[in-house]
Amino acid sequence: MSKSNNDQSNEKAEKTSDDGKVQSEKEINQTQKKEEKELSIEDKLKEAEEKLLRSLAEIENQRRRFEKEIKDAFEFGSFNFAKEILSIPDNLQRAREAIKNDEKLKTNKDLDRFLENIKIVEKDLISIFEKNRIIRIVTENKKFDPNFHQAMTEIEDEKTEPGTILQEIQSGYMLGERLLRPSLVGVSKKSSKEQGNKDKKEEK
Repeated sequence: MSKSNNDQSNEKAEKTSDDGKVQSEKEINQTQKKEEKELSIEDKLKEAEEKLLRSLAEIENQRRRFEKEIKDAFEFGSFNFAKEILSIPDNLQRAREAIKNDEKLKTNKDLDRFLENIKIVEKDLISIFEKNRIIRIVTENKKFDPNFHQAMTEIEDEKTEPGTILQEIQSGYMLGERLLRPSLVGVSKKSSKEQGNKDKKEEK
């Protein structure tokens, strides 16, 4: 074999080797690009998923805020309405007391029946109140509580413990757990004589 042929063979071999390297590098680059592309798609999917979760969380928060606003508005409206309608039992009670104390009406044969009808209306009204969570505050023989009662007068009474409610001037009501208005009451206190004797004993 001549030197020329050997040189040609070597050149072919080197070219083939170079072509193989180039091809190998191309394949590596393509693989890397493919992996980068796949990674990029995964990142985008992950990012999209995170955005979706944040959007869903925000929607849920807005829904809860909206429900609370509706509830607060309803309760506020109910509270104001409930306060307004308390004038109805007040007026019925005042009418009943006025009629009972009217000298001219005391001789009317229909007086008792008329007063009974007022009581029936009051009873029905209280029933409607209770169905709507408007509850009358019970005061009879209860201890005075500034959270539910407002003292309008003090009554001397030696038989009861001071601070006991002896008289209800105006009924108080609750709307659920909220105070609509306090009961206006008269509370007991020690008599002046008894208090004076107590003070003298303490001085000794």
